[in-house]
Amino acid sequence: MTTTTGTTAVAGAVGTSHTRLEGLAKVTGAARYAGEIPFAELAHGWLVLSTIARGRIRSIEADPVLAMPGVLAVLHHGNAPRVDTDYVGLLGRPDPTLGVFQQDRVPYAGWPVALIVAETSEQAREAAEALVVRYDEEPHDVAFSAGRPGTYTPENSVAEKGDVEAELSASAVVVDAEYSTPEEHHAMLEPHAATARWEGGRLDVVDSNQGTMWVAAELANLFSLDPASVRVRSEHVGGGFGSKGLRVHQVCAVMATTVLHRPVRVVLTRRQMFSVTGYRSPTAQRLRLGADTDGRLRAFDHQAQNLTSTIHEFVEASANVGRVMYDADAHHSVNRVVPLDVPTPTYMRAPGEAPGSFAMECALDELAEKCDIDPIALRARNEPDTGPLSGLPFSSRNLLTCFEEGARRFGWAGRDSRPGVRHEGRLLIGTGTAAASFPVMAMPSTAAVTAEADGTFTVRINAADIGTGARTALTLIAADALEVEPGRIRTRIADSDFGQAMIAGGSMGTRSWAWAVTAAAAELREQLALGGDIPPEGITARSDTSEAVGALSKKERHSFGAQFAEVAVDVTTGEVRVRRMLGIFAAGRIVNPLTARSQLIGGMTWGLSMALHEEAIRDQASGGHVGADLAGYHFAANADVPLIEADWVDDPDTDDPVGFKGIGEIGIVGAAAAIANAVWHATGVRHRALPIRPDRVLMAGGGTAAG
Repeated sequence: MTTTTGTTAVAGAVGTSHTRLEGLAKVTGAARYAGEIPFAELAHGWLVLSTIARGRIRSIEADPVLAMPGVLAVLHHGNAPRVDTDYVGLLGRPDPTLGVFQQDRVPYAGWPVALIVAETSEQAREAAEALVVRYDEEPHDVAFSAGRPGTYTPENSVAEKGDVEAELSASAVVVDAEYSTPEEHHAMLEPHAATARWEGGRLDVVDSNQGTMWVAAELANLFSLDPASVRVRSEHVGGGFGSKGLRVHQVCAVMATTVLHRPVRVVLTRRQMFSVTGYRSPTAQRLRLGADTDGRLRAFDHQAQNLTSTIHEFVEASANVGRVMYDADAHHSVNRVVPLDVPTPTYMRAPGEAPGSFAMECALDELAEKCDIDPIALRARNEPDTGPLSGLPFSSRNLLTCFEEGARRFGWAGRDSRPGVRHEGRLLIGTGTAAASFPVMAMPSTAAVTAEADGTFTVRINAADIGTGARTALTLIAADALEVEPGRIRTRIADSDFGQAMIAGGSMGTRSWAWAVTAAAAELREQLALGGDIPPEGITARSDTSEAVGALSKKERHSFGAQFAEVAVDVTTGEVRVRRMLGIFAAGRIVNPLTARSQLIGGMTWGLSMALHEEAIRDQASGGHVGADLAGYHFAANADVPLIEADWVDDPDTDDPVGFKGIGEIGIVGAAAAIANAVWHATGVRHRALPIRPDRVLMAGGGTAAG
């Protein structure tokens, strides 16, 4: 049967609220995640991690374990398949951790030393706990501190203009303060899980990741395979936040299925995730601001330091955030790293911007206090016309509009700037604000859109929906591009066979994918305009945005926002409670207001958690974590989260062919600073180290302002 197409124009789907297409399947359990999909003859792998922080493996006593019920294999450095880590992938050279079981060297606590494979996960776990590994232990160093020996400046980590020292000397008002943020972990709801099997001569991996083509390409490189012989699928992902790229569990699953010739699943435990899936590095930051008495910046100096592993360099670029935010006669920013005997950090929601904005926006608040200027007025006074360092025009910059709307809705007018003057019994009340920004980028992507014989349309794009509502957003975008109802669109995602597309990261996903889908839909409409019947196999149009993305005009492209917070500080217990938060953002066209608001509120909630709760503690003696689980790693629970409101202002960019900006990360940026500034306003005490725990409030004299 064939039918002709119908593309009767309908009201725009983009910009109207739609529930998630997969929402019902998720809440009823019909949606299956990577660790739940059944396979015949499935075997289960369980990782064994090192108990020392540095040294060598002397022996692995595998024979007793191999004799245990159900155990099929013990993979380790003496018998595992060889892999090649000498390549350059999407994010550069891979972390040598991916070369799992390739050597006897142990560079940190929690390094993978063996994989037990058994008929059941229970048998694999029992055997893993019974495996005896003997080590030759060496002294280790995991102590992170500002300016400690061994710190160095990586390439391309400095940006500067003018003479900072001269401008500081000439400044009437100077802020010189140090700030710190702790190690933090992604703690997404769904643990990392992957199942690998050989099917029809191809490697087939069902995984939970932020980009199937990314993982497929890395596996092809590691195992020296033809990229066309690797397929990775990841239909449902229960959170990623930067952590779900290629990790050791996928590599282990591929090794095991290659050895055993049957499907093998490896699921990480929560405790294992603290060691092998990345985290946000602690930071030590110094801000030096010099200004005239009216608050105009003469000097801006931001120096940031993070740790990295001894085997792979990772830079938490906290000092980058100010390079587009505020104008100054002289500007200097630098990121430095120190290698320690710890796992390699990784990207985590708003990498660089989240910790960097805490330090920068608190320093701006301190400058406003010294200049006796309203914090919003100070930011307006230092608003740049073009990129402060690049000199490029802004595609759009509606930061001040965000502050104006936020101040109106939050009730900022008439705020008494003096700290410690608002009391409610033993509670001190304060309000604070901070700015937010996050870069807007796009990466080349491909898409295919098919007009089906039944009058529907199928969109195929290798996007990843990590809980953001990407599947729904792309359906709305395709519906508008084809001028049909969203109900006529079927969107298929997260299959590396669909071709190259941007990963879900850097707030680039929806923007990059939308561009490709829109281009393919436009091509399809041209084909359909020629008339004729649609054959049973449909009519397909494909797109590749590589050339278009490359031709994008050079501008400073960013999302912006203004964060507001009100806190109550109990002077007897030191407890800080956030009473309300408001975020107003400028993020281009909003695809789906329902899920967009959810994303922004989620980011702000994480900012609250960052400000008051999250802190991973590393034991100096063992090199491992104290409390590496969701009982020991404290984060905000429902009772900690107050009324949070998020909204946006119009943010058009007539020169932009897409118009969408990322919103996944900007919600967390500046949120912790707004809360910290509110705590100062409540108590008169500055907290420059996160989290602002009750003991720190009491030790700092958090109740002294109450008299």
